Amino acid sequence: MIVFGYDAPQEQFPPDKLLDYSILAERAGFELIGTSDHFHPWIHTGSHCGFAWVWLSAVAERTRSVKLGTMVTCPILRYNPAIVAQAFATLGFLYPGRIFLGVGAGEALNESPVGCNWPSPKERVERMEEALKIITYLWTREFVTFKGKYYTLSKANLYTKPKDRVPIYVAAGGPKMAELAGRYGDGIVILPAAFKRYGSMLIKKFEDAAKESGKNLDTLKKIIFLNASYDEDLETALEGARFWKCTTIPAFFQYNFYDPREIEANSWAVGDEALLKIRLITTNAEDNIKAIENYTKQGFNTVFIMNVSKYPEKLFKIYGEKVIPYFKEKTP
Repeated sequence: MIVFGYDAPQEQFPPDKLLDYSILAERAGFELIGTSDHFHPWIHTGSHCGFAWVWLSAVAERTRSVKLGTMVTCPILRYNPAIVAQAFATLGFLYPGRIFLGVGAGEALNESPVGCNWPSPKERVERMEEALKIITYLWTREFVTFKGKYYTLSKANLYTKPKDRVPIYVAAGGPKMAELAGRYGDGIVILPAAFKRYGSMLIKKFEDAAKESGKNLDTLKKIIFLNASYDEDLETALEGARFWKCTTIPAFFQYNFYDPREIEANSWAVGDEALLKIRLITTNAEDNIKAIENYTKQGFNTVFIMNVSKYPEKLFKIYGEKVIPYFKEKTP
């Protein structure tokens, strides 16, 4: 069965509005709620940037059964992985069975402003592997001593561990991160741009590494993450999507860009035609169904929708009334 998740964009809306939207998402049938974990937003004008961990607790209190987590946290620079482990252990203790941890190798706009050096892609992958080990050890072991290339633990112990296992979903923009996702994670998160570049190879790398680690593939999440804007009027749908046009430029992810004013100033070249090709910008439920089916046919079993619509309530309405019921009815 296809599982739907709503991703709450901290950069675009204030935390209180995102809380309201999360309640609507649960009512519409979304089973997962994730949120971006950023220090800076991608652009300066009209932006917000609430602290994801605090916000998750508020959402957990205001919702009933939906599962909650980050999409995604970078546990390798501004956050020591041991602190990430402690934070999500506490969430897992307070809300057992409802918490997941999404992790990724990060972007400079969250790390450089607080004094972290922006490392090479190779170093970020190495750090991620150590971070995943540390988080897992602290959740499952007592008084952990760890000596890695980047991180050290000396008899570290979490006295409050999660009551239930907290799943880890790893964002993978390339083959090495896909392998880490299979080896250490419970799911893989893939953006359309990465899938367009690497295709099903990312899923194969993930599944091969998971098999080698003795995991049951049927229990693992293969997540496609879609930036979506909906309105009956195309211009209004585009208006919501334009807020995110800078995220279509790969350089902002790869290099040391961290000032939202600079990023905004350099995103002028991204036009509406490019957005329509790259983003899920729609005026009807049928186009959403068609796009999602294209991904489910290629092996994805979980769809995260980052609702960037100017009027997010409209997207929740069509998903609750048409999109999610369509996929539920297709389930044998």
